[in-house]
Amino acid sequence: MARTPKLVLLTLAVSAALVGCGKNETPATDSAASTAAPAAPAATEYKLDESKLPAYNAFHPSDLDTSMDACGAFGDYVNSKWLAANEIPADRTSWGAFTILDERSVAVQHQLAEQVAAVKNPAGIEKIVGDFWATGMDEAKINAQGIEPIKADLAAIDGLQDKDAIANYLRTSAAKGENVLFGFGPEADFKNSSMNLAYASQGGLGLPDTTYYTDAKNADKLKAYQAHVAKVLELAGVATADAEKQAADVVKFETRLAKASKSSVELSRDVSLFYNPVTVADADKLTPNFSWTEFFKAQGIAAPEKFSLAMPSFHQEVSKALGDTDPSVWRAYLRFHTVDSASPYLADAFVNENYNFYGKTLNGQKEQKPRWKRVLGTIENDAGDAFGQLYVKVAFSPEAKAKMEELVKNLAAALKERIQGLTWMSDETKAKAIAKWETFTPKIGYPDKWRDWSGLTTGRDSYLGNVRAANAFNYKFALSKIGQPVDKTEWGMTPQTVNAYYNPLQNEIVFPAAILQPPFFDPKADDALNYGGIGAVIGHEMTHGYDDQGSRFGPTGNFENWWTEADTKNFSGLTGKLIKQFDGYKVDGQPVNGKLTLGENIADLGGLATAYDALQKASAGKEDPKVDGFTRDQRFFFNWATVWRTKYTPENMKVRLATDPHAPAQFRAMGAPSNLPTFAAAFQCKAGSPMVRAGDQQVVIW
Repeated sequence: MARTPKLVLLTLAVSAALVGCGKNETPATDSAASTAAPAAPAATEYKLDESKLPAYNAFHPSDLDTSMDACGAFGDYVNSKWLAANEIPADRTSWGAFTILDERSVAVQHQLAEQVAAVKNPAGIEKIVGDFWATGMDEAKINAQGIEPIKADLAAIDGLQDKDAIANYLRTSAAKGENVLFGFGPEADFKNSSMNLAYASQGGLGLPDTTYYTDAKNADKLKAYQAHVAKVLELAGVATADAEKQAADVVKFETRLAKASKSSVELSRDVSLFYNPVTVADADKLTPNFSWTEFFKAQGIAAPEKFSLAMPSFHQEVSKALGDTDPSVWRAYLRFHTVDSASPYLADAFVNENYNFYGKTLNGQKEQKPRWKRVLGTIENDAGDAFGQLYVKVAFSPEAKAKMEELVKNLAAALKERIQGLTWMSDETKAKAIAKWETFTPKIGYPDKWRDWSGLTTGRDSYLGNVRAANAFNYKFALSKIGQPVDKTEWGMTPQTVNAYYNPLQNEIVFPAAILQPPFFDPKADDALNYGGIGAVIGHEMTHGYDDQGSRFGPTGNFENWWTEADTKNFSGLTGKLIKQFDGYKVDGQPVNGKLTLGENIADLGGLATAYDALQKASAGKEDPKVDGFTRDQRFFFNWATVWRTKYTPENMKVRLATDPHAPAQFRAMGAPSNLPTFAAAFQCKAGSPMVRAGDQQVVIW
């Protein structure tokens, strides 16, 4: 199970707090280095065999468990039969609407990759995709190479004898896109969102969250991690006894970093933690053993007037560690992370150990993904935008884009009416909320311009070599944006990603092509299903502009307070009620964290209510068709629940409860509808029913 390369840790971390549904940031280009979409440079015609693609998981009346009460646990009423009949595939840690569509997207990519790799004398993106595929699938050659591809790195680490040498190694490895210790890259300046600023963030941990190092309840996972560290070091050639000692040193060192880091909850609920602009000279004073002047020089970019030294206490602790930690501990730490991050692209022994811990032990994955899926994941991670140019040629129709544009327009109109009708907000703040609404930018399917990949050189000699070439290429490309105007045409997700996001720094909502399929969206389906699916997702992403973090950004994307003091107090009171609601949900005795999941829960509540309003407006004057005996409103809520039919391994659920800003799916199916009187009316629920929250328990925000 490959982990995300360190070079994008910063943008992912910032996005986790800023972006509603987690944007998978791929450094993109400026306007001068783009080509028109959707056409790819290649002239090859690619075709899909639809019969080989997984079936859609759309709502069907037979899904309903009519022995249950819709006014009880609504998610169970819609999904329990499906959940009981479907097992999590052995190579997955969860299974449901999102992952089934992801499986379909991966199947499309599989067919494309095989066709691309067969192209004779390929060029451009075809060569990149073909080279990744060919080298990644050549298992015999990868096994024959063993640890050889990283021997030079390990030799360099073995030579680190003092703090200056270690600091220099951290700088030079970062310049190759291999920063194991902290995230570094561009993002829009919080105070001037039209310009890119450099951000340095915390990082350096092998476990998902700081609580894995500090909470007793995670002691078993920490112990298993230490055993994993020792095994990886052994695979790197360290004797067993020495590997065990070094592993203990690594875990102790990471625990120190964890104690100086912010947790997932802290980062997700206070976006200001990412913004700490300082001069390079002031940063040097904060971290005397780690020179930022030298760091910028090593990256090959001019030292900026200011950059954001986010979570400064973390960087101060790193500086202290450079001064007081024995170089042997640093060597062990760097040795482990170098091997561990390269493991997915090395011989089977490394791949298997990587899976055994990150997939099996940490997330409960029963079997490793087949090699072809893992290679496609690598292409997605390192050259996903390039592959996306081919994907949209076969997997997204102009008709789907036109229908989505209509839905977005209708949802936007409904959201405006909801804002104007708020009773808890003053006219002064409403005017500013509407001003923000007026600047929403929707992006649908794929970028209007594609990134230029002509600077990336790949070949058929080394899988890891291609990965590292892409890491370095992407990192240098990202650095070129620092101090430059933000390119508002770029995307933070590839077209083949089954997800969507809101970016408050650009006030944009983005819907990749791969999510625009059933159960979310079907151009041939009736309005009730589409509004209950993708309509609610559209409303969800728009509402992120007004959740507890998105609402801290104004119409231009700048970080600013546009609220009156009284409205801020009212908003805080309403969100507090939502936190309490989700704190009350439990999974096998484990509580959901209402604070961690607050932003998503606000977006669900506002998005679903807005989608319902838009459906009523779109169907005004039209007779209710009562499909299969169910009303339009009932089918709207049925599809909302269908979107959230998901089951998880117990281990994966534990990770999600600790780190995921999204509540478990079963509570998303019921959480928002239980606050809507329209749901109670649709199913004739009586007062006191579990799905009817009334009085002080009812939450109405946007």
